[in-house]
Amino acid sequence: MSNVDEIKIDQPALSFENSPENDDEHRKRLEIEELIAQSDNQNISLNTLKKLALTSYGLVNDNLRRILWPQLAGVDVTTLERAPTLDELQNHPEYNQVVLDVNRSLKRFPPGIPYEQRIALQDQLTVLILRVIKKYPNLRYYQGYHDVAVTFLLVAGEEVAYAIMEQLSTTHFSECMQETMEATQRRLMFIWPVVNFENPELYQFLQRSTVGTLFALPWYLTWFGHSLNSYKAVVRLYDYFLASPMYTPIFVTAAILLHRSNEIFKEDCDMASVHCLLSRLPEDLPFEVLLKTSSKLYDKYSLTVIEKEVEILILKEKEQRNVEEKLLLERRKKLTRSVSKNPSYSLSHWFPNLLTPKSLLVTTAVSIVVGVCAYYYKNQYLAAGIS
Repeated sequence: MSNVDEIKIDQPALSFENSPENDDEHRKRLEIEELIAQSDNQNISLNTLKKLALTSYGLVNDNLRRILWPQLAGVDVTTLERAPTLDELQNHPEYNQVVLDVNRSLKRFPPGIPYEQRIALQDQLTVLILRVIKKYPNLRYYQGYHDVAVTFLLVAGEEVAYAIMEQLSTTHFSECMQETMEATQRRLMFIWPVVNFENPELYQFLQRSTVGTLFALPWYLTWFGHSLNSYKAVVRLYDYFLASPMYTPIFVTAAILLHRSNEIFKEDCDMASVHCLLSRLPEDLPFEVLLKTSSKLYDKYSLTVIEKEVEILILKEKEQRNVEEKLLLERRKKLTRSVSKNPSYSLSHWFPNLLTPKSLLVTTAVSIVVGVCAYYYKNQYLAAGIS
């Protein structure tokens, strides 16, 4: 499993509430249904299909997605492989971790689903994930992968969902499935040049806050599937990402930051405050507007230019770390020289009443408590992945 420290947030329960079609959605659904009816074997030309997925309301509903998602992903539904049983995969080294994550994903299934059906879906999800990482041993499972897989499973069914995940795992998510998350963490830095180009003041504020990019890690790893509580918003984003180049989630993230700039400026300029704000996505984000902004940003800034800006940013961060390490080393040397010249320069000299047996006992007890708390919160908030 990929090794990544990520600030964990509570996973919201998905809302599967069906809202009635508006007039524009109705017209687009009829347009897509007409195209499918006129096509051979329900296959729409890829250019037309991408345009439908990228423009407002995407593919509209899951009945259409069930037909069109495999085409967007480049999957031939006439050559699907038979799914093995769960028993056939129990010896895989990632089996226990995958089962643990799948069992934590109850909030991602429709509410009120019969127990037997939910258990069957969870088994299918486990099999789907293990099949991919068994077939491609160079790919490493990461916590959050199941959030992506469950979305395709619910829409397309087990065998089609596996074929889609196989395709995406070797393309869009291939960086995320490396031995470490180093490449992914570097990719997330692509957010900053885009924000800087569009809103330098916002960029400077976020850099001063030292918020980093961990807030956006679950967005990138799961195509926002982990962080949104609206199923309709999740599948709409999946329409968009399936029809887009693989790094598009970076531009959606930048679009969200730019959209929320006024909110961000109202926060204290420190890591805790800004991270707390950014890590929780508002329920009323105007995704159709944001996706149009994302497409414009992608067309406006080349990845080559962004890459060069990231290299400069990494170099500056490295230089800053070197300066800080040098200052720390100088302080240590000064302290060492002071102690050498004056042996009485010690804690017992300055604080004679602190180093008593009683104080040492209290200190030890406090240290144990702090250690236990640190371990607990590390597992809660710095868990290696998303659950």
